[in-house]
Amino acid sequence: MGFLKSFLGSLLAIFVTLFLLFLVVVILIFSTSRETEPYVRNGTVLEIRIGSTLLERPPTDPFAMLFSDPSRVPVTLRGLESNLEKAAADDRIEGVFFKINNLAAPWPNLIALRDKMIEFKEESGKFIYVSTDDIGFNEQGYFLATAADSIFSPPETFFEFDGFFIQAVFFRDMLDKIGVEAEIFRAGEFKSAVEPFFRRDFSSENEEQLQSIVDNVAETFLAAVSERTGYSRSELDAIMNETPILTSRSAHEAGFIDKLVYPDEVEKRIENRVVENGNDELRTITYQRYNRVKKSTAGVEKPDTKNRIAVIHATGNIMPEFDSQSVFPGSEENITVRNISKSIDEALDDDNVKAIVLRITSPGGAGSTSDIIWHKIREAAKQKPVIASLGSVAASGGYYIGMAADTVIASSQTITGSIGVFGVVMNMQELLNEKLGIHFDAVTSHEQALWISPDKPMSETARRTFQGYVDDFYDVFLERVAVSRNMSMDQVRQAAAGRVWTGNQALEVGLVDVIGELSTALSIAAEMAEIEEYTIDTYPKPKSIIEILTGSAQTQVRMLLRPHIKELEYLDPMLHILNNDPRAVIARIPFDHKIH
Repeated sequence: MGFLKSFLGSLLAIFVTLFLLFLVVVILIFSTSRETEPYVRNGTVLEIRIGSTLLERPPTDPFAMLFSDPSRVPVTLRGLESNLEKAAADDRIEGVFFKINNLAAPWPNLIALRDKMIEFKEESGKFIYVSTDDIGFNEQGYFLATAADSIFSPPETFFEFDGFFIQAVFFRDMLDKIGVEAEIFRAGEFKSAVEPFFRRDFSSENEEQLQSIVDNVAETFLAAVSERTGYSRSELDAIMNETPILTSRSAHEAGFIDKLVYPDEVEKRIENRVVENGNDELRTITYQRYNRVKKSTAGVEKPDTKNRIAVIHATGNIMPEFDSQSVFPGSEENITVRNISKSIDEALDDDNVKAIVLRITSPGGAGSTSDIIWHKIREAAKQKPVIASLGSVAASGGYYIGMAADTVIASSQTITGSIGVFGVVMNMQELLNEKLGIHFDAVTSHEQALWISPDKPMSETARRTFQGYVDDFYDVFLERVAVSRNMSMDQVRQAAAGRVWTGNQALEVGLVDVIGELSTALSIAAEMAEIEEYTIDTYPKPKSIIEILTGSAQTQVRMLLRPHIKELEYLDPMLHILNNDPRAVIARIPFDHKIH
């Protein structure tokens, strides 16, 4: 029977692989036939539609785009920066028209894009118009709109101007009802990743750090609105607290929107402006089509040099590399020793790569994995300059690996710090023994051999030993930070205790060197490498079709077909912890901070 199951499983994998190979060949042939550079005529307006989210870069896995409509290639921050750079130099482009609605994007991405929009206007003298649709603006969408020359909206649509919040889910009562007790081990009173398992609300320490994050986002947003509208901060606070704006009509009356017009009327206004500039009619090109316009065609000069800077993206949870990938909804590509080492080695082996920028976007993860990656980066820094550029979140283990770099850069809204560790062991004795009638028995060679068992609480000896393990790793974490930041252990302890900081706050307490975006990191890397001109190499390189198909076909099918159920994201903190080896110490922030 076992042989038959293995045979059938292998046969299925072969058929699935062949089927996927056939699909890929067909799609590659079809795509190749369409990937010609589009012809752009004079008087063209670049049209960009942004909604839902704003990824930093496109996926590196070809399967992620396998069945996508080419006209709806996801809009990314890096793609927008490239398009705006081309559009600024391209004499055929008259201006840019953004169509923006409800966004749920990382604030560092929004800040970087808004800065690029302002830079585009100042350097090119071309216009930027922004409008929304029947979905409307929320605060994030309107934040981008404040960089525009004119903001439009349909008269009867939504406009959200009511403030920001962070919300978490707590599981204590649920665990009590099903008969499960979470045994908690942590170092740092602000290390709140485990609070959902033994509390019903935020602790005062956690509330303090989360409040500072929300306030910092509000400050960034309201500063942009104040600059755009002329309202003072106190006036804007009063609007949000007393009479929040929720409609486009109210926003127009308050001066937030320049004109209430329907989509065809916006297009007419843009056409009039283009014709006034000497063109016979309005022509538009989408973000997706303009992506295929070469920089040289648009008039962007390519540096005449072989020098390159490697940008290595470290994105996702920091985890050991298990045989299978995570299957619960919302999981993302993990940061592992192997994939980071591969990118670093490729960058080190290339003599034309003069410096490395490590772009970290991670809430953290396994402490042991973080330490090995830290060592790998530190060794790389002995050969070439290494700059850590912290993305939307680079906390706990994500911050840990950045400590091996020569310089650490964060956006003003980066979520970072969280210098602390924790471990969780679930005691399911009541659930298993009393409610389900399941019992365990075992024979052991020594008294502590079975120090973790799902159907019994840990012994005092085991608790004391495991807490010592957590404390020891916390001390190592503190030491790594102290050496990297040239701080005393006492200074690090004041900034640690698991506390989460924004980039601005991290600069004040000495945890980062500079506030800036990826472009800032590239400039510093070039300066350290003593080069003036360079091109950029991005890692990891996109996987080839052969690499994909020689992997686990069953895993690829599971990733393609897994359900995307939004409501299950509330279980992510629980699933993340339960998915880990209970013997591991975890360096991770409380949850994925979503600021609404």
